[in-house]
Amino acid sequence: MGSFGQKFDSFWEIFIKYKGYTKVLEGLKNTAIIAITGLIIGLLIGTLIATVRVIPKYKVLPRILNGFCSFYVWIFRGTPMVVQLLLFYYVLLPIMEVNMTGVKVACIVFGLNSGAYISEIMRSGIQSVDHGQMEGGRSVGLSFATTMIQIVIPQAIKNILPTLGNEFISLIKETSVVSFVGATDLYVAFNKIGTNNYEFMVPYLVMALIYLVIVIIISLLIKLMERSLKKSDRRN
Repeated sequence: MGSFGQKFDSFWEIFIKYKGYTKVLEGLKNTAIIAITGLIIGLLIGTLIATVRVIPKYKVLPRILNGFCSFYVWIFRGTPMVVQLLLFYYVLLPIMEVNMTGVKVACIVFGLNSGAYISEIMRSGIQSVDHGQMEGGRSVGLSFATTMIQIVIPQAIKNILPTLGNEFISLIKETSVVSFVGATDLYVAFNKIGTNNYEFMVPYLVMALIYLVIVIIISLLIKLMERSLKKSDRRN
């Protein structure tokens, strides 16, 4: 089996001498692209769905839209991310005769999946905003949509910022499944380093350490943003 020192030396040789770090950097880049793009798409979809779901259901159209949004959330929250990736990549794309890289597919699927979860987060955030904010906007002549975009949603995002940070961390960690559609992420990069000499202990330990560092950095950034927003609230 060899000592840990020998295992580390073997890993370091592959990582530096044989440029294994290039694969790690590629995996890190793809992980960041997929998670950030997924969060942005998810935030847009989630906000739209949350808005639809809080609209008064006096008319037929809001009821139909609400039903569609409920079905969407049910589908994406009821199936695992990896199943969604496989269905999109190996079923839907061939049917539509569309060629797309694994990274692009992952960005879309992660965004659609995140949208379902963020919609519930955003809905609770919107409901946490004082109802008088909506009434105040409408009373000065703003439309429902304008009041939501300019007054209610910005306040809702401030309320749910920590939860959005947790969603982003979840997306970062879930990128480990994108290898199923041929995309290179951190798991694929370190797995390839391990297969060079069939020693996986050190590569996997380093991979876990990188994920931990990423999560710590994101958590610190979220805390800094929270403090900044609290300071601005006190000034106001």
